[in-house]
Amino acid sequence: MPITRPTAPRIQEMAESFGMAFSLEESGEYLELMAANFDAYDVVDALPDYVAPVKYPRVPGYRPYGEENKYNAWACKSEVKGAPGGKLAGKTVALKDNVSLAGVPMMNGASTLEGFVPTIDATIVTRMLDAGATIVGKAVCEHFCLSGGSHTSDPGAVHNPHKMGYSAGGSSSGSAALVAAGDVDMAIGGDQGGSIRIPAAYCGIYGMKATYGLVPYTGVMPIEATIDHTGPMTATVADNALLLEVLAGADGLDPRQYAPKVSAYTEALGKGVDGLKIGVLKEGFDLPNMQPGVADKVKAGAERFSAMGASVEEISLPEHPLTAAVWQPIALEGLVVQMMIGNGMGFNWKGQYDVSLLDAHSAWTDRADELSKTLKLSMLVGQWGLSHYRGRYYAKAQNLARRMKAAYDDAFAQYDLLLMPTLPVVATKLPEKDAPLSEVIMRAFEMVGATCQFDVTGHPAMSIPCGLSDGLPVGLMLASKDYGEATIYQAAAAFEAQGDWKSF
Repeated sequence: MPITRPTAPRIQEMAESFGMAFSLEESGEYLELMAANFDAYDVVDALPDYVAPVKYPRVPGYRPYGEENKYNAWACKSEVKGAPGGKLAGKTVALKDNVSLAGVPMMNGASTLEGFVPTIDATIVTRMLDAGATIVGKAVCEHFCLSGGSHTSDPGAVHNPHKMGYSAGGSSSGSAALVAAGDVDMAIGGDQGGSIRIPAAYCGIYGMKATYGLVPYTGVMPIEATIDHTGPMTATVADNALLLEVLAGADGLDPRQYAPKVSAYTEALGKGVDGLKIGVLKEGFDLPNMQPGVADKVKAGAERFSAMGASVEEISLPEHPLTAAVWQPIALEGLVVQMMIGNGMGFNWKGQYDVSLLDAHSAWTDRADELSKTLKLSMLVGQWGLSHYRGRYYAKAQNLARRMKAAYDDAFAQYDLLLMPTLPVVATKLPEKDAPLSEVIMRAFEMVGATCQFDVTGHPAMSIPCGLSDGLPVGLMLASKDYGEATIYQAAAAFEAQGDWKSF
């Protein structure tokens, strides 16, 4: 149907918003000249959208309650069976609830998106189904993915399977909890500041943030295109490597991808660590909230690698804490422009846009009071940088990101892997519903400074469980050069083969 045309007074209002002074008569003249442009909009409106067809049947599913959803980790259960054979045949997968699964509700942890049902499958969904996976539902995630804790999702807090009442980490909270609880073999997470690795560490599973652009983000709700990552979360290294083999590679639709280099990651398993050079990153331990129990377990993990035959030594990278600072303007100003003002899609990139998601998400402007406290804080900081400083700090941070990446690249020229704690703390107690703002924010962001660096640089980084502290899992993080995922899997598999990590 024809699009709505503006009136002359509306043209006058729009001109004023740009700082232009139009008379009503002048506005009318412009309106007449705009008619041909709007005719073109009518043509676009009448054309069918150009997206891939949905291949596998599915039903909307349901949200489970009670014992069926003990940890509040399920957003929706809905079985979608893939091809009869393939690498993932017999494997069950949960999707983080920011991943589009056509015909199944997607809420992304936010009440303002409740009722939205995608019409497309994300590229990674199609790839998993083509490989024989069975997708069994959507996992709860934090409110528009803006929390490293698991207390901000509108369906309610996600509990850690290792201890009820404690955080499962975020923002891929439900994904980690479902894998840790044994409800699924595999899950998909997302990572813009640590949101795969944080919940993996809290829940004692394996979470890989692959090289920037290795896994296509098409069909996953963005936050900020230069730090968006999606990837595998599993209970074993072998499953993680297997899932990445299926997910990785260009799809021709995602501008985040620059000719990604794909490997047969499962072939790296069983090679051991003899000859690998591992740098234990000093600055990775120098966080003000580093718990001694966490540091001790990670250092013991480094010693375990040494005993297995790797060359292990401490190194210093002064850029590590600086990179965490560089992440802030990129993430905060970027999310305001792309995820909020740009209604999730933003502008100025080629690829597949999700028009229905853009339409649905735009409702937030009428319901902004419902946004989470963590998102409100992030938006206020980001908007101040945009409005008061014209976005200059976003721009400068993107320039500095290249310098930071170069420093890590220099380190990876000397070492196969960098090793450090995934997080400075183990899972913390979930805030009460009436917790003060300061506690809600602290529990959401207290750990991000340990993980966000590799979202800025794009290097692959994986959390592996390396023991318990106070009865809760500790994560050890391994990072490598661009497209060095196979080396990470090689080391992680050797570490896993040493025995039950809970006894380390």
